[in-house]
Amino acid sequence: MGEAHASGFADITVASVRSMDSGDRISKYIPNRFKLVLVDEAHHIVAPGYMRTLEHFGLDSPRQTGPALVGVSATFSRFDGLRLGAAIDHIVYHKDYVDMIGEKWLSDVMFTTVKSKANLSRVKSGRDGDFQVGQLSRAVNNDETNEITVKAWLAEAGNRKSTLVFCVDLEHVASLTSMFRKHGIDAQYITGATRKSVRGDRLQAFKDRKFPVLLNCGVFTEGTDIPNIDCILLARPTKSRNLLVQMIGRGMRLHAGKENCHVIDMVASLETGIVTVPTLFGLDPSEIVKEASPNALRELKDRKLEEKNTLDREAKDTMLASNASELAESSLTFTHYDSVHDLIEDTSGERHIRAISQNAWVQVDDAKFILAARGGVLTLQKTGPDKFTILHKYTLLPTEKSKAPWSRPREVASAATLSDAIHAADTFAATKFERIYISNSSDWRKQPASEGQLAFLNKMRFDEEPLRPDQVTKGRAGDMITKIKFGARGRFDKIMVKKRQSEREIAKIENVENMRRREVVQVGPLER
Repeated sequence: MGEAHASGFADITVASVRSMDSGDRISKYIPNRFKLVLVDEAHHIVAPGYMRTLEHFGLDSPRQTGPALVGVSATFSRFDGLRLGAAIDHIVYHKDYVDMIGEKWLSDVMFTTVKSKANLSRVKSGRDGDFQVGQLSRAVNNDETNEITVKAWLAEAGNRKSTLVFCVDLEHVASLTSMFRKHGIDAQYITGATRKSVRGDRLQAFKDRKFPVLLNCGVFTEGTDIPNIDCILLARPTKSRNLLVQMIGRGMRLHAGKENCHVIDMVASLETGIVTVPTLFGLDPSEIVKEASPNALRELKDRKLEEKNTLDREAKDTMLASNASELAESSLTFTHYDSVHDLIEDTSGERHIRAISQNAWVQVDDAKFILAARGGVLTLQKTGPDKFTILHKYTLLPTEKSKAPWSRPREVASAATLSDAIHAADTFAATKFERIYISNSSDWRKQPASEGQLAFLNKMRFDEEPLRPDQVTKGRAGDMITKIKFGARGRFDKIMVKKRQSEREIAKIENVENMRRREVVQVGPLER
């Protein structure tokens, strides 16, 4: 469109944010001439370019005058946790895509998950919180994984007429395309580097069903209208729920003769915070399903929940009916800590959160995590059934009149899930703390613990042998000190209280059993 120029005086102007935010182009648009600003893909609306555009039209804050602002999106959340409320007042209409399938606004869809064997354990997260593309490609783009992907498609969707494949990068596109062709499949690709004329011809040929498989990377995620797609092959692992929904959504358009869309999810290693099709329905990401409908997945979730509730009830009944020794052996489970030091050495609480975040969060209570850095602390804790809150406090300077060393905690974000809360907290942390102090991969964390760190920790060991520099790194020592400073002792005390309560329950049941045994009268053989 390089030869076309907007006047700024048209009745309707259609523009990209990048165009509006380029140079002084936006100055030609007089705000009071406009009655409506309509934003598509509005989950991007709090990004800087959007906010600068909204500010020009007087929409950066609520006002009595000016145009109305309306945003539409299929995925009304952000992976970085930023609040859409900075631009949008409230949601006036929402319809779940599962309901839209039931009401025939969207195509039926069925899901199959396949284990790809790709190992993502060493793939780091990028600035946006999702996998770093280069590292992800190296983990996924190999002959074994590509062979599994193509064979899975042949087995599950070889009869499909129009399959759209999502890849990681250009190299992955090229390799996977070659693998399809090696198996006799006419597969072609479109990327950002594909010439415009070739792209148009190739896309039209795919729409006309002249070849069955079209591969892409980062081209057909948002705003793509290819209604003939009847299969989506997800060869690109992601941590972003929004991206997953966007990719699946490409196959949900209605089309004549299209019965449904088959979504095949190549599930990689799960210890990295990956999201998969089952996670969209509240299931474990490792759940393997085959040709399951959305309703079937919802029913599976309900069944899993009912099974869990049944097991919980059975465990409770067993606890009340069993004798004390059986109770202690099978019904009650404890994480035993003999000292506060044992507690702070336990790293199991950090495994999940560090699979999602690249920062050095530490667990200080059952649902409470701390990210400490020079000059400040972030606290992430569960504050309700479906609410996680992030609080920030900073170190007060000597000139500030206060007896406390910290400022009052300020709520900076909240979210309905732990994953969303972590992304929001990490986004905020990037603006307040130097990355070197909070990143879990910083080189200093691998060095031996300092004398000061060891002296602090060894005070907690009492009669135990002191820690040496070759036994603990600076990063691990820092995590342990954070736990001590922000609640490990209190958490240990609570654990011990629970343990003593449970032991009293066991003793109580044992006493009841002993009383019952004493009440039984045994009669032996009578003498003649």
